[in-house]
Amino acid sequence: MPINIPQNLPAFQTLSNENVFVMCPEKAREQDIRPLEAAIVNLMPTKIETETQLLRLLSNTPIQVNVTFVRTATHRAKNASEEHMSMFYTTFEDIKEKYFDALFITGAPVEKLPFEEVTYWEELCKIMEWSKSNAMSTIHICWGAQAGLYYHYGIEKRELEKKMFGVFPHKVHVENHPLFKGFDDVFNVPHSRYTEVSVDDIKNNPELTLLASSELSGAHLISDKSGRQLFITGHVEYDRETLKGEYVRDAGKGLDTALPYNYFPDNDPSKEPVNSWFGHASLMYSNWLNFCVYQKTPFDISKIEPLVI
Repeated sequence: MPINIPQNLPAFQTLSNENVFVMCPEKAREQDIRPLEAAIVNLMPTKIETETQLLRLLSNTPIQVNVTFVRTATHRAKNASEEHMSMFYTTFEDIKEKYFDALFITGAPVEKLPFEEVTYWEELCKIMEWSKSNAMSTIHICWGAQAGLYYHYGIEKRELEKKMFGVFPHKVHVENHPLFKGFDDVFNVPHSRYTEVSVDDIKNNPELTLLASSELSGAHLISDKSGRQLFITGHVEYDRETLKGEYVRDAGKGLDTALPYNYFPDNDPSKEPVNSWFGHASLMYSNWLNFCVYQKTPFDISKIEPLVI
């Protein structure tokens, strides 16, 4: 899939070196097709890393995708330059009249705070409400999934005794679901979080379906009944080295963070981590873009039918 992004975005060269088909806007305008419009509300502190990870996963089908990065106006990024944010990001106020085929709401390192104490919570609520009428399909990731389940369905998150940290095996609960076309019986997913949503709370809500989970890390992929709102508690987008970087960071802060589960060979952090999840991650996003977005969205995206939750 050609990803339409500015040529000076840091991810452009990284993805080009990986033979990912990236395209600058000038070239994209020459194609006589209706591309998909995707917005990424990037709440992660590692802006550039997260940009690259998500764009990589959007690159596996032949459909052109135009990407808009969205920042919160009520919070200033600490780990990305203002120049980068001003050049490549827009605010919700600037896009609220637009429509998107696909929307992402990422995680954020604010899990232990009550939702209402997050500085940009009110702004995020506006975005989540807007998503019901202006986005065909929305993926909420990690804390973003917890925030979405709380906002839309009142499901509370709960703090874990220790950090859920590592690469965990998962099983599919809904056979023949389009998201899992081509999946193996068991697939791995990285998790890195201090909180969770209860499997029972999800199963007891008639408006939600638990699509996949792990006996070790709990609920992973949840869908609303329409299939247009998806909640992913893990980080399928993570690179090989991401958990390693988080482990080193936590150790440097003096935190009592255990080695990530099922990640380093022989539990030896001096050895190169094994990436055992990216094949399924790529396939899931490819399935999502094909079956849940491209085949469902109207040609005129302003005619998206509002979602009732």
